[in-house]
Amino acid sequence: MSDQIDTLLSEKRRFPATAGFAARAASTAALYIAGHDWKRFWEDQARALDWMSLWTRVLDWKPPHAKWFVGGKLNASANCIDRHLRGPRRNKAAIIWEGEPGERRVLTYWDLSREVGRCANALKRLGVTRGDRVAIYLPLIPELAIAMLACARIGAVHSVIFGGFSAESLRDRINDSTCRLLITADGGYRRGQIVPLKQVADEAIADTPSIEHVIVVQRGGATIPIHITEGRDHWYHRLMQDAALTCEPEPMDAEDMLYI
Repeated sequence: MSDQIDTLLSEKRRFPATAGFAARAASTAALYIAGHDWKRFWEDQARALDWMSLWTRVLDWKPPHAKWFVGGKLNASANCIDRHLRGPRRNKAAIIWEGEPGERRVLTYWDLSREVGRCANALKRLGVTRGDRVAIYLPLIPELAIAMLACARIGAVHSVIFGGFSAESLRDRINDSTCRLLITADGGYRRGQIVPLKQVADEAIADTPSIEHVIVVQRGGATIPIHITEGRDHWYHRLMQDAALTCEPEPMDAEDMLYI
């Protein structure tokens, strides 16, 4: 056995890979650069994004604190939507959604830009500004992505909270992040049943002093009895009807918070 081990340790032969095998290699030039010049690697990756202002330093490293792309300005919403509007991709599907009970919606990048613009302007009209926290307690519907992108567009920080969480869990997450506004729905479908999200939200925000406004997406329809508090609660579709279609993206620092 020891002779066999010694033979293996002294093995010098090389077995070159075939061209077909090498073509499927996981190692790429980009990975090589990442291992040998990681700062250049991340700078190259960052240049794939649209920046409003380029950075002055790739990394400001003061252990244990790191600041990336110092001085750079960009907007996540603009990178997700706007750069796709400058050509034929604007008419390509950005969101393809299928939900219960058998519903289907397709939003192109152009459609999505208008929906996000409306939602962003609605948030601004309710007083949401850069740095404010917005809680999102929605079922898996397109409005969930629209709300996230709208928050990013105006520089608000969004916190997505799972629609299956209890009132206590929702309350704690709102209080932990001091959210000013909650976006929810009258209800949502799960396994053929309707989950009364607005009822759960009402129970939660009874003990969340930071909440000033609640936006309610009409999802469950007349099958769910809900209570609307005048001055605090707003129907999503009514806000969207009155909102402008476009909203300029807020220039954000590379290190600004996007979500919690």
